Amino acid sequence: MENPFLFGKAVNGQYFTDRQEDSRRLEANLTHGINTILISPRRWGKTSLVKKVIASIDTQNTKVVFLDVYHCKSEYEFYRSFASAVIKQTSSRLDECLEMARGFLANISPKFSFGPDPMTDFSLSFEWDPKAHSEETILSLPEKIAAKKGIHVIVCLDEFQQVAEVGDHITLQKKLRGVWQHQQHVTYCLFGSKKHLMENMFANKSMPFYRFGDIMFLKKIPTQEWVQFICSKFEETGKSITQTQAALICDLTENLSAYVQHLSWIVWYKTHDNVTHEIITAALNDMMEQCQAFLENDIEDLTELQLNFLKAIAHGVTSGLSTKEVIAQYRLVSSANVASIKRGLIKKGLIYTDGPRIEFEDSLLKLYIKNLI
Repeated sequence: MENPFLFGKAVNGQYFTDRQEDSRRLEANLTHGINTILISPRRWGKTSLVKKVIASIDTQNTKVVFLDVYHCKSEYEFYRSFASAVIKQTSSRLDECLEMARGFLANISPKFSFGPDPMTDFSLSFEWDPKAHSEETILSLPEKIAAKKGIHVIVCLDEFQQVAEVGDHITLQKKLRGVWQHQQHVTYCLFGSKKHLMENMFANKSMPFYRFGDIMFLKKIPTQEWVQFICSKFEETGKSITQTQAALICDLTENLSAYVQHLSWIVWYKTHDNVTHEIITAALNDMMEQCQAFLENDIEDLTELQLNFLKAIAHGVTSGLSTKEVIAQYRLVSSANVASIKRGLIKKGLIYTDGPRIEFEDSLLKLYIKNLI
């Protein structure tokens, strides 16, 4: 029997749960030409939400371009990946791909390299000369293709905060905004998991992308929605889990979508008929063991003060870390140190702020840190 839960990749179809209001808002934005910025920490389900929505609107008159820019470490790599994705995902035939590249990118001498499946497995390179306005040619590509074909193009860029970590990123952002804001046939969905970078890019008045579109701050799926989903999946596959047990899975993972699915997957696998508390405990231990190498990698370069700060948060001190009592108990030295440590850990993507509260981005890392003491 197939496990009814899925983790380690974007989920869709039967594996997707809730997000009904977020789905409606995002679909309405993208189909009506409203640029949208989606922000949340890792493992909250951004990519799954976007892929679910675009799957329903990728039609003959609307083409969707999806690109993960996480691995774009240079300006050239961003342009190369952007052009390749736009050409590949707006064309239905190889000869059409070649025609688009040669027609719209003629002045930058496009070159193709092909894999076993020429239609889907190809990469694009070109002679890139900033003085020849190559960037504008590439960034205008989706608009030119949309206008020629009489279609609407939606460009979805995952991990978009990577743009803020590339060389002269302010100049790059000005170039992107300068071209994209004038396009009439293209809508952009820009989303990322480094909350502080994304907020600075789109909510800071001094940044080029300020007010570029509708900003959606994704929230965690509520426990009651997860409980209903988990219980229904067990029931559909002939197994039994109580609502209290399903809620415990949510509590242990702090409702992080990826981890709820992961822990539920292990619990389901270990259960023959009825879930027990012992099965959930064993499943959590298995998940921690599977993720241990990644968790150790997250903290291996931390200073003693940074680790002490995380220990305080893991033990429930989510505010008031600058008080004398907390500083003394967790050996944080001074209130000035606390502010500096907080900034450093946010930059590393290990914590985020929710109003006055400081939270772990990774609930398993919180459990791991807690168990170190």
